[in-house]
Amino acid sequence: MISDPRLQAGTLYIVATPIGNLADLTERAKQVLTSVDVIACEDTRHTQKLLQHLGLRKPLLSVHEHNERERVEQVTSHLQSGQTMALVSDAGTPLISDPGYPLVAALRERGVSITPVPGVSAIITALSAAGLPTDRFTFEGFLPHKSGGKREKLDALTQEPRTMVFYESKHRILDTLECMAQAFGAERQACVARELTKTFETFYHGTLPDILARISADEDQQKGEFVVMITGNTNPAPSSEVDTDKLFRLLLAELPPKKAAAVISDLTGENKKELYQKALEIQGKA
Repeated sequence: MISDPRLQAGTLYIVATPIGNLADLTERAKQVLTSVDVIACEDTRHTQKLLQHLGLRKPLLSVHEHNERERVEQVTSHLQSGQTMALVSDAGTPLISDPGYPLVAALRERGVSITPVPGVSAIITALSAAGLPTDRFTFEGFLPHKSGGKREKLDALTQEPRTMVFYESKHRILDTLECMAQAFGAERQACVARELTKTFETFYHGTLPDILARISADEDQQKGEFVVMITGNTNPAPSSEVDTDKLFRLLLAELPPKKAAAVISDLTGENKKELYQKALEIQGKA
């Protein structure tokens, strides 16, 4: 065990916990969880199992997405009385696609001392073994549940040059991969990580259609938690082209094609006649 971390009174410790393999809990995290007065957690039942594994009994305070704003005063009271607290999520690093942001933001505004205790994060764990470019990446979290919102979000990312990272659940993984294949095309390289650090950890590499076919073929591979990583667009359209398309759609909702083309021509310097033809194509009138 490491030496006594000497916790500071009135401090909230943001503690990363394992995403599957309990052996991944750091020595510092164990010491902090052992020493704090109260543990704020996403699900008390889930955290209780972790504490039982560590042989600990601690007061638990539920702090999840539906109540964390109401918990601000209670957490502040604990800390201002000189107690120490830990904030944990069900798995991984708190606040990363997990509850905690409103609470931590409010405590920061009040000048409360907050200290991170780093550890496992599914994003970094997946990227480290994906074999995709990791010098630059963007984390997109969970996509909208409804297909329309999902497609709209993916369409907006088709020009993204960085590797994209998404979380997905077993209930939506097939639909999401199908939407991704439609949005990014049949040749875009990807990697899907399933059940990271757990017994049935699996990585799928290849194109999106290929990965979709392999997961679709085995119901057992559709279970668990997923991290989907997709290479960025290696040849994105110039920003002016993308902006022009978006601008056209906005203007055509209010103006006739000829007027919309004239406005964009004045803004960009592009040929007015060519823009007019483009406007007609967008409207499906060419």
